[in-house]
Amino acid sequence: MLNKLTVRELSDVQLRGKRALVRVDYNVPLDEDGEVTDDARIRATLPTLEYLRGRGAKIVLISHLGRPKGEPVPKYSLRPVAGRLSELLDAEVRFQPSTVSEEAVAASEGLEPGEVVLLENTRYDARETANDRELARALAKLGDVYVNDAFGAAHRAHASTAGVAKFLKPAVAGLLMERELEYLGGLLREPQRPYVAILGGAKVSDKIDLIENLLSKVDRLCVGGAMACTFLRAMALETGKSLVEQNHVDFAAGLIDKAGDALVLPTDGVVAPGPDRGDQARIVSRKGIPADQMLLDIGPSSARAFADAARGARTVLWNGPMGVFEQEAFGTGTRLVAQGVAEATADGATSVIGGGDTAAAVATFGLTEAMTHVSTGGGATLEFLAGKDLPGVVALTDREGA
Repeated sequence: MLNKLTVRELSDVQLRGKRALVRVDYNVPLDEDGEVTDDARIRATLPTLEYLRGRGAKIVLISHLGRPKGEPVPKYSLRPVAGRLSELLDAEVRFQPSTVSEEAVAASEGLEPGEVVLLENTRYDARETANDRELARALAKLGDVYVNDAFGAAHRAHASTAGVAKFLKPAVAGLLMERELEYLGGLLREPQRPYVAILGGAKVSDKIDLIENLLSKVDRLCVGGAMACTFLRAMALETGKSLVEQNHVDFAAGLIDKAGDALVLPTDGVVAPGPDRGDQARIVSRKGIPADQMLLDIGPSSARAFADAARGARTVLWNGPMGVFEQEAFGTGTRLVAQGVAEATADGATSVIGGGDTAAAVATFGLTEAMTHVSTGGGATLEFLAGKDLPGVVALTDREGA
């Protein structure tokens, strides 16, 4: 997947005055008034857009937003995104309230070099998620070259991420996609050692393939978050009301035996009757979780151990928060780990932060810029690091001789 053409490799002749159909991932949160509340994914595409504008391309943007289930839903319209992108580019971004209509094609053809139009939500058409061949063919009529800069959607074989590349050539990676593949690929090829992976989040089941693919590659694997409870249950420890995936306890037990000292599990945690009871939060040993309590954060000793592991590394992968970090009572573990990874980065380590909740946590603590790379893709990151092919990348044009 790393031997794909990128937008850098297109000639000026292929770009100047030509329509670049750019698949972006503008699946961003909107408030009740339709205002963008987090524009990180929009900002992440600016280098590609400025690159194309600087070479005189006409830019046609397509994206999904939310899950409208194949029909127009006003709250999932991309119109507000066009407004925010206009502000970020300091240039008008036109909005076309359709995707593959005659009006959309006319809008793409009516652009001047350097101008930008954003088309309506691709998922307003039920054929998008089915990777419908005719929709893909229709999308291809919107451009002269296809640029995929939507890493966050690259694990989906949809018409706008994979199908269109069969009909519109060359199909190349944008600068964001290139950066994602470079850093994530580096974690699988020859990472500098020691290499430490810190995994958290809710479910072991979401990360089984990732764990199995990483185990032979990392020097230390730290497991926190609610998913650690399944490992504690595998150690025959009381986990109270905590989330435990009973059908994955045997997997956890096997991993404990296989990984040996390379696996680091929490030795303490923060418990409460529920995530809404921060006023009753208290620290306990992993051997002392009460039967009527939930583990909602790793404890301070565990957080220090995870942070110290990061500080001693030359490569750090972090995917998944250590607790319910959105609430102050259960955010200390995630914050201490984030600080440890940031300090490792400042000391010369390469740090890669998985997308989704981990990226949100890093942003919450104001440490995004302190990391080497913060991925824009949650599910795509997991699948890539698990060794799976990403349809949106596989569909791109191979480099000659690759």
